[in-house]
Amino acid sequence: MNEPEKVLVSACLLGRECRYDARVNTDRPLMDELVSAGLEPVAFCPEEHGGLGTPRPPAWIERESAAAVLDGRDRVVTDRGVDVTAEFVHGAEGALDLCRVHGITRAFLKARSPSCGSSQTHVAHELVDGRGVTAELLHRHGVSVTSVEGRRD
Repeated sequence: MNEPEKVLVSACLLGRECRYDARVNTDRPLMDELVSAGLEPVAFCPEEHGGLGTPRPPAWIERESAAAVLDGRDRVVTDRGVDVTAEFVHGAEGALDLCRVHGITRAFLKARSPSCGSSQTHVAHELVDGRGVTAELLHRHGVSVTSVEGRRD
């Protein structure tokens, strides 16, 4: 019998209270879709893996983009100006490592997150088109990232 395909999923979408403000983002339709497709979710929170606690201050990419963060030209900062770039990059690298260990080629990540957003993220206090740090690193390494809003019943 074949093992189910493993997919990376933002832990907050699976009910873990790891969102920056510790609120719940459980996404039941996503959970149902994964089960019906025979996919095995591997829960991961890049920000917690990177060493940031929960709750934690909101953060965003300072000026440009996640690509610029990964290339060393930009930072991720909290609402108080604290540089959390190293934590975000470490969390992204942890996600990529997990994908490599489990042969994961697909990820379902929380929309609009500065880590996980795959089509929109927060830059300079604004919601803009683009990826978060983890989504960008996974994309660079061929992992297909799907954005999931969260909190759907």
